[in-house]
Amino acid sequence: MHKRQVKEKVYWMGAVDWDRRLFDSLIPLPDGTTYNAYLIEGSEKTALLDTVDPPMVDVLMAHLENTSRIDFIISHHAEQDHSGSIGTVVERFPEAKVVVTPRAKTMLMDLLPIPQDKFITVADGESLSLGDKTLTFIHTPWVHWPETMVSYLAEDKILFSCDFFGSHIASSDLYVFDQGRVYEAAKRYFAEIMMPFRSVIEKNLEKLKPYDIQMIAPSHGQIYQEPAWIVEAYQDWVSNPPHNLVTFPFVSMHGSTRKMVDHLVHSLARQGVRVELFNLAVTDMGKLAISLVDAGTIVLGVPTVLAGPHPLAAYCAFLANALRPKAQHLSIVGSYGWGGKTVEILAGMIPNLKVEVLEPVLCKGVPTDQDLAALDRLADSIAQKHREKAFHK
Repeated sequence: MHKRQVKEKVYWMGAVDWDRRLFDSLIPLPDGTTYNAYLIEGSEKTALLDTVDPPMVDVLMAHLENTSRIDFIISHHAEQDHSGSIGTVVERFPEAKVVVTPRAKTMLMDLLPIPQDKFITVADGESLSLGDKTLTFIHTPWVHWPETMVSYLAEDKILFSCDFFGSHIASSDLYVFDQGRVYEAAKRYFAEIMMPFRSVIEKNLEKLKPYDIQMIAPSHGQIYQEPAWIVEAYQDWVSNPPHNLVTFPFVSMHGSTRKMVDHLVHSLARQGVRVELFNLAVTDMGKLAISLVDAGTIVLGVPTVLAGPHPLAAYCAFLANALRPKAQHLSIVGSYGWGGKTVEILAGMIPNLKVEVLEPVLCKGVPTDQDLAALDRLADSIAQKHREKAFHK
């Protein structure tokens, strides 16, 4: 196993996880992932930036086989896929100090058996000299935990961004080769773990503007040799208005809700409103999260089960509430047999969504012509709202 050179005396030391398909027992990984660590060999000191997920620690240690000394282990983020192998590295290089934010120190001491005297805490904007190379540490809280930071290598103009700008892709490519593929993977990554913290991430993007960043080396995915486009994408995802898009997750048991969903989709399309439809019985929830990044309106299609919403729709509402997308309107359509409190229950599950609730359309049994007309009126209302607010096309 050999390290791969990024710049002079700067090396990728990561591991490619081709087989992983689920993260945190929650997040789908259709394309696997990478755990990126980096080694910087200064003229006086050597620093290892992050480690790898513990099941792949042998890969990292093989990379380090011919490394004689590590003075600093920079831990940008306490989550185990980055920090979990620090203990093994410290055993191999007992002289190494672990460089962290003050908040990360307490979190790592909770997660790993690292003695307190092994840590060096750094302030926001503080620099560390390795001799002919200098690292500056920029605190970036809530990207995506409270203790996170990034590092800027001034001499090579590289931002080591950890989860910031990351993407879950297993690849032998060291650098971004297929920008379209990486864009979708990075958007999925943002949607699943960054979207709830949009306002803070916007501030962290501002903090990066004074730095001349010519390369971004994240902790997951490939290195950006032309980083402007991913920074611009983040600006769009966190700051720009929603798009002229209805994200429409639904579930249907006996076809009645599906008839309503199909009618509303066609009615919206006639009004020039884009719709992305997700059948919750079979959908990739990561794809749904990607759609929520841009959605101007969310419509949930849901049948009633035991006087309440179908469990898949309830899970979807819980997910949307946790992710806090910037959608501005929400409605519910669906059918019921004899009664229930589907709308009331779902409304109570989304307190984090700052949306205008448009009149739901619920029908008893199979939708009638009157119900379909109500769906047309809902489409009219959504289209008018999108036009008034000049959402992105």
